[in-house]
Amino acid sequence: MAESPKGVVVDPRVLIAGGAVAIFGLVVLSFFLWMVPNAAAREAKAACAGMRSTGPALCGGEPCPLPMQAPDFTAADNNGNPVKLSQFRGKVVLLNFWASWCGVCKTEKPRLAAVAEELGGDEITVIALASDRAWSDVLLSLVDGLSPRTKLPDGDVPMADALNIYKRALPSGVPFKVFLDPPSGEGNIGAIASSWGIKAVPESALIDRNGVIRAYFANKRDWESPVAETCLRSVIDE
Repeated sequence: MAESPKGVVVDPRVLIAGGAVAIFGLVVLSFFLWMVPNAAAREAKAACAGMRSTGPALCGGEPCPLPMQAPDFTAADNNGNPVKLSQFRGKVVLLNFWASWCGVCKTEKPRLAAVAEELGGDEITVIALASDRAWSDVLLSLVDGLSPRTKLPDGDVPMADALNIYKRALPSGVPFKVFLDPPSGEGNIGAIASSWGIKAVPESALIDRNGVIRAYFANKRDWESPVAETCLRSVIDE
């Protein structure tokens, strides 16, 4: 005679323990999902803060608290056409104040070019605003920084010759936008840079899509470093 099948009896304590483990797992998962974006936000904030100086002296001679609206300006492109900073509203802008006579600026240019090539296009526009009086000086400085093996002539170089040297050395041009900011009077800092309170170059401002300065950097930076990329990405990905 066959035996009747017996039901499986589960100890209630096992059910309670299993349920507790499941609940604990859900709590841990929820906490992890909550922590990830917050940790990312803190990392981005720390990266920009670590790169940030006291900011431009636009507030009564004192360093300005950031974020703040970027003062608009009009500069000239290589054809003499006026270009406003506000024309780039809707894109993140890395604005680099520099000059051909600044040796430190020259060493920064390859890294700025790398940022423009890697992150450029629809994500970020890199603008190099040169405190110079002549485009010939700007062109030759770009060649010196981005094509260092090119032999440059001594002394003053006519614009036509400088343009030929530039086209031969950098046939594809440069991956960032270059505008001229001539100094006024006898100074060597451009009029626009001076209006931002800048007394030495290089300095750079990271401006978001709404035209707000989110971070400000004195002196040159290694724009290819992880902390710099994190800072730039944090504004681009908003």
